[in-house]
Amino acid sequence: MTNPKPIPGAGGDRYLPYEARTGEESTVYFTRDLSADGLRRIFRRVGDCLTGRVAVKLHTGEPHGPNIIPRPWVEALLHSDLPGAVIVETNSYYEGGRYTTQQHRETLAVNGWTFCPVDILDEEGTVMLPVKGGKWFTQMSMGGHLTDYDSLLVLTHFKGHSKGGFGGSDKNIGIGCADGRVGKAMIHTTPGSSDMWDISNEEFMERMTESAKAVADHFAPRIAFVNVLRNMSVSCDCEGTAAEPVVTPNIGILASLDILAVDQASVDLVYALKEEDRHALVERIESRHGLRQLTYMKELGMGNDRYQLIDIDYEDRCITVQDAVSKVVPFPPEK
Repeated sequence: MTNPKPIPGAGGDRYLPYEARTGEESTVYFTRDLSADGLRRIFRRVGDCLTGRVAVKLHTGEPHGPNIIPRPWVEALLHSDLPGAVIVETNSYYEGGRYTTQQHRETLAVNGWTFCPVDILDEEGTVMLPVKGGKWFTQMSMGGHLTDYDSLLVLTHFKGHSKGGFGGSDKNIGIGCADGRVGKAMIHTTPGSSDMWDISNEEFMERMTESAKAVADHFAPRIAFVNVLRNMSVSCDCEGTAAEPVVTPNIGILASLDILAVDQASVDLVYALKEEDRHALVERIESRHGLRQLTYMKELGMGNDRYQLIDIDYEDRCITVQDAVSKVVPFPPEK
């Protein structure tokens, strides 16, 4: 279902400062409170849109993964604010602890995701969702259970990524809802290639983003986005215990009803850090041309790259990203 000979965009290695952006502004909420309480407080700013049967898409991690969103935070959120919600995942494209449904369920138990149901969306097959306005796809193969839900909370551990440069809400649903055999192959691999990871840079960002758009369009307007900027290794959580050591300071939690705005604000917060604190993650983002995720989301009409940053810690003041990171503490060096 691929359109003929699309041409990737460019500029994924160049950061676009706020003053160079145009268009409307969305609202992004911010807290420095990296705790279960902080997650619950910021979720309440965006959670009213979630009705009916609610799915929560997060990365539950490879076995013993050190950097995933802490399980007790998620447990407190679901028990107190989203009773009846279901965590959803898909099997991985690569062989490992989440490659088959049986392996995946064993990993879920190891990592403690046992306090509520976890639905492996592609356990019983796939479903094709339309991609509106895409240039690579007209539809994308997703875990078949995805359409069983009425609403989606995209709960994302923001971090680096070996292919995407960074993993935010876009990656969480673009890769994370695509099924492990067909959908993820459509994003990662040129048909007939012997290299399953041969698609990179701007083309990869665009394919992943079109997949995310299919999910966002399907659930709109019953979809909300929360990005947790903590333990931001340059490695994805899919690398588990092999992830690179964390050197980027913890920043806080963001929430929005706009997928582009929440990912753009996350990137902007990283770029607002001191050079010595942002260097590793910025290098990972730019070397993989990951910023194309943001510009392509805007081209596809998925949201705004301009936003008002609302500080829920201080009476909902509108602040700058520089204000938000002004008191971050450098990450402790590895001993």
